[in-house]
Amino acid sequence: MELHQPAPDFELPDLQGRLYRLCDTRGKIVLLNFWSAECPHSARTDSVILDLLEEWNGEVELLSIAANQNESVQMMQDVAKMRGIPKVLIDAQHLVADKFDAMTTPHVFVLDQAGILRYRGAVDDVTFRRREPGQFFLRDAVKAVLQGRAPELSETPAYGCTIVREI
Repeated sequence: MELHQPAPDFELPDLQGRLYRLCDTRGKIVLLNFWSAECPHSARTDSVILDLLEEWNGEVELLSIAANQNESVQMMQDVAKMRGIPKVLIDAQHLVADKFDAMTTPHVFVLDQAGILRYRGAVDDVTFRRREPGQFFLRDAVKAVLQGRAPELSETPAYGCTIVREI
């Protein structure tokens, strides 16, 4: 998946089995968040992302994508409800994760209104050695796209738990 190119379309079911297609979000800024019910890094960034969604006041659509083969639908439903995640799509065979080269949870991708990939990487600069964020990459990227410009920083290394592709 190349930066500044159209994102590949996909169709995935949500936790209730309803199908969602990425192309149906054209005209909106879309945040793809490769997500995990078990990963502590996903748990931490879920609250950050939900706060940002409120700040963005409906201008950004969040699609959380669960691609870990070791997480059951029941577990994902329970955790999504507990954390207040509005929509989780199931990528059981990690086909979408593979298309986007998503490696971790979280691993976020920002698409502009035309479906062009404008940012990919980490939510912020928290790592094993840096426990408190000093930079908020996702917030800065979305702010730029909302203003109709390319983000100054369009890619950062993702940080989190490895997506489980085989069990």
